[in-house]
Amino acid sequence: MSETEDQALHERLKAALWFSIGKIVDEETLKLGINATPQFIGALTEMVWAQIESTSADLESFAKHAGRSTISTEDVMLLSRRNDSLESFLKAYLDKQKTGKKKNKTRSSEYSDN
Repeated sequence: MSETEDQALHERLKAALWFSIGKIVDEETLKLGINATPQFIGALTEMVWAQIESTSADLESFAKHAGRSTISTEDVMLLSRRNDSLESFLKAYLDKQKTGKKKNKTRSSEYSDN
């Protein structure tokens, strides 16, 4: 990908983030009966973008350190280790996913036995 294409992709992603954050802010301000300025939405978008860049760099580093080119669940869990509530939430989610997969495997083996 050329630098121009990379910059265009960067701008499209940031615009999509701005749009999504704007929709969320609009929904919340309607519920709360308050107003948010476009400057607030822009500042919030910049803050979220910086967090995304930081998080993605950390995840890429964790995967690279483990000798992988793909980010895995273990990398995300490693990133969440300093946020107890996030780590607990993610662990519960993963446990739920694992339980669901086990149920699906059991169901598919029941159907294949018939």
